Amino acid sequence: MAEQDLTPVFQLQRMYLKDLSLEQPNSPTILLEQEQPQVDIQLTMGAEPVADGIVEVTVTATVTTKIGERTLFLVEAKQAGIFEMRNIPDEQAQGIVGVVCPQMIYPYLRAIVSDVCTRAGFPPILLAEVNFQAMYEAQQAAAAAGVEGAEGATLN
Repeated sequence: MAEQDLTPVFQLQRMYLKDLSLEQPNSPTILLEQEQPQVDIQLTMGAEPVADGIVEVTVTATVTTKIGERTLFLVEAKQAGIFEMRNIPDEQAQGIVGVVCPQMIYPYLRAIVSDVCTRAGFPPILLAEVNFQAMYEAQQAAAAAGVEGAEGATLN
């Protein structure tokens, strides 16, 4: 029985849209502009313990489109997942939270951002594929080198 208690467990408990906002502060006049907008996409990740062996992982996309200095539209979507993780060594757990969990969440976030843009009357914004392994390794290297701000990017 004791062996069963030490069996590693990793499973998705629930996936959900945690936050979503759309702003069009300069509509309708900016919609008449013929100029091509500039698109800026920011991606952030976070992790919070919920209970013993349970962690919430979030991936947030912020898409800002501007024509000149005026905002055409701004979309921010935060997709979350609740994951059960038990009997997993800390170094492996950090990698799972920093790589595996975001990889599971991200396709849903991509679909939401594209859908919201389309429903708002704009062409869909297709978020690029992300190599979460490379992103995680870069964050770990920055944290190990003591780069200022690396702690904010580290997924713990």
